[in-house]
Amino acid sequence: MQRVCLALPTMRSCPETIAELHEEAAYAVETFGTEVHLLVLDTTDAATFAENARAVAALAPTPGVVVHHLGEARQREFLRGVAERSGAADPALLLDLMLPQAVAYGSCVNRLFLGAAALGCTSAHLRNDDADFQVVDGRKVFPIHHELLSIGRPAGEAAAGVSRSELDPADADKPVMLVSGSFIGELNVDISEIHELDPAVYRDVVRLWTPPVWPEEDRDAMVDVSFKGAGSEPFETDESVLGVPDIWDVYMCNIALDHRAYEVLPLLPATETIGSDYALLHAMVHSRLPGVVHNRHIVNYYTPERRTGAGFIAYQLRFVKFLLSMLYLYPVYGGMIDLNRELLDERHGLRVEPILGLIRGSVDWDRAGNEHCLDVLDSSYRKLGGKYAELADVVAGQRRQLLDEAQRDAELWAVLVESWGSLVAAARAEGLAAAPAGAADGAEEPTR
Repeated sequence: MQRVCLALPTMRSCPETIAELHEEAAYAVETFGTEVHLLVLDTTDAATFAENARAVAALAPTPGVVVHHLGEARQREFLRGVAERSGAADPALLLDLMLPQAVAYGSCVNRLFLGAAALGCTSAHLRNDDADFQVVDGRKVFPIHHELLSIGRPAGEAAAGVSRSELDPADADKPVMLVSGSFIGELNVDISEIHELDPAVYRDVVRLWTPPVWPEEDRDAMVDVSFKGAGSEPFETDESVLGVPDIWDVYMCNIALDHRAYEVLPLLPATETIGSDYALLHAMVHSRLPGVVHNRHIVNYYTPERRTGAGFIAYQLRFVKFLLSMLYLYPVYGGMIDLNRELLDERHGLRVEPILGLIRGSVDWDRAGNEHCLDVLDSSYRKLGGKYAELADVVAGQRRQLLDEAQRDAELWAVLVESWGSLVAAARAEGLAAAPAGAADGAEEPTR
């Protein structure tokens, strides 16, 4: 029986999301006969963890669905065992990269990947806690439908389950290691208020994340499509396309990944940096691996804490660090494009060595581009005034720290990539104890 991991990282109260994902897991079991491990990695405080745990306890036991709800202490215990078992020279550093004290989007997904490996799953199906499923005629539109039709299968076989195939016949034997939809609703980066205040400033800010080596017209075109997903058109009927996906059509919170992908390359473990969880998708797309893109898009929404006070400053600083991270990521992505199918081995799997070489080569990139980025942000935020002027003061006060952290994040990514294979093997050996169907696994008080 196929065993898959339906995965949710969370750092907030999300009982409704937990219930919805349990419904999606039950749908997968009923429709495909799959064994689904619903893995919730929870780094909330004690009171919020208890609220999420109550939602888990309220789930109806469902044959074929196994629920694991791990708080921070339980995650730390598992990861410490994995890091020590891996034989790494510095297991404490690896533990910190996997479970840092700060928010780290890439790290939380990396933890899910190791959890999936420990559970013996063949694929990971990633969701988020600030998105809903679309509903048509009273039924939720579950992305796992398209994911389980294709994930892990030879592309030639997967062609029978899609509405359109653009598959190169030469790729028929390659496995489908990526199946993804996108999102509708609000921008997936919370900067729409900047556009409402001043569209010209919005364009200046968003332009900062476009590749500086591109022609001006291409950079402007990228601004027009950035962070918008599939727009606003709701789901009507299923559409799916098999072929080499466009990076703009895949979304990390609505995706299935085969273990032969995420067990090779971990995500950037950058702290306090949004958008740090896409490097693996770039590797798969740029290596020309076949994938499936479908239209069961999720509905993105904003959580209120990121709009005011300290929550606003914290979120916008993560956006600033996202912009700074591109100085080190774009050389890696560009190198992937140049290598193309050379990123794959004879079994059509990703080769980690050339990717690691690209990462190492990016860490000493000239910081002038990031200095310019911070200059533009300072001017832009001060034009907007109000809380954005306050944000400009905070960014200015942390300028050197932000520049240093962006470079250090790239350096630590190389460290993690070097150790990832041994961490995955150690996770498989470590295992993750399964709880009875419908029950929480490791529902303890978190450490913070």
